[in-house]
Amino acid sequence: MSTINLTRMNMQYEEDVLKNGFEQITIVQPDDFEGKVTTTLIRKRGSSKATKAILCIHGFNDYFFQDVIAEEFLKKDYHFYALDLRKYGRSILQNHKANNVRDLSEYYEDIDSALAIIREEGSQKIVLYGHSTGGLIITLYASDRKEKALFDVLICNSPFYDFNVPWIQKKTVIPVLSFLGRLNPNITLPIGFSKFYGKSLHKNDFGEWDYNLQWKPHVAPSINAGWINAIHDGHLKIANGISVHKPILILHSIKSVNPKHWDEEMFEGDAILNVNDITEKAKFIDSPHKEVIGFRNAIHDLVLSRKPVRDIVFKTIFEWLDKYLKN
Repeated sequence: MSTINLTRMNMQYEEDVLKNGFEQITIVQPDDFEGKVTTTLIRKRGSSKATKAILCIHGFNDYFFQDVIAEEFLKKDYHFYALDLRKYGRSILQNHKANNVRDLSEYYEDIDSALAIIREEGSQKIVLYGHSTGGLIITLYASDRKEKALFDVLICNSPFYDFNVPWIQKKTVIPVLSFLGRLNPNITLPIGFSKFYGKSLHKNDFGEWDYNLQWKPHVAPSINAGWINAIHDGHLKIANGISVHKPILILHSIKSVNPKHWDEEMFEGDAILNVNDITEKAKFIDSPHKEVIGFRNAIHDLVLSRKPVRDIVFKTIFEWLDKYLKN
């Protein structure tokens, strides 16, 4: 585990791009295979009496813009924090290929740093929350860090526990690409998911959310074979069985959708992952308290679903936290 020497003289919060009380700090991490690396911690402080906090980890082709999460947790008297992981969003540097990673454990330094700061700033109970690839990362992190008292509960929002491809490709194409990624991680590969998902989110199209389309484009940048290998390795660890020593809540839509043209069906299901993969792979995660819950008419990022649905999602989250995150 990386140690955090908070030379806070050089680490001062400044106003975040979201404004409205959000602040950010840039954390310089050790150089990696592309050179200089930073991660960005965003926060919005709760009341002076708040003793609990949430740390949000975004997914692939994403960054933190979901202020709706912050507002809901602030109303429940939490401090709010989110990370833009290395090579995403606020943390992308000129020497980076967006999203580039060779092992998902590279993100552990980013999470370690954030959790250390959150503890230093006074929070006694911490929720570790991850969406999609972030859900995969925090599940693996919780398993690999299970001997450490770093956080208290896990919440996974549509975790990316398997590739959304036909079974035969999972057994043939993905392992071959993963092998190539070990030999030459810089081989560039196209990656495809529905551009309609972004259109269902962004207010310039059919959605209600405003965010930076350079940091979260409708069509994701190409990925390297090294990324495939990193994700595949993470999936294999889940499939082979892992244990986490904290309560874990795994949330998902009850169905997947894949329209070939724009359709209102995009607002009724997960257009990125196969929800059956989530429920099946969740069976291989051992936890003292595990709950897996599906939601009708929920999209891939559940908290960005239409308001009646996201209200139910947040109600479910806080009812669960009331059971496992006592003051």
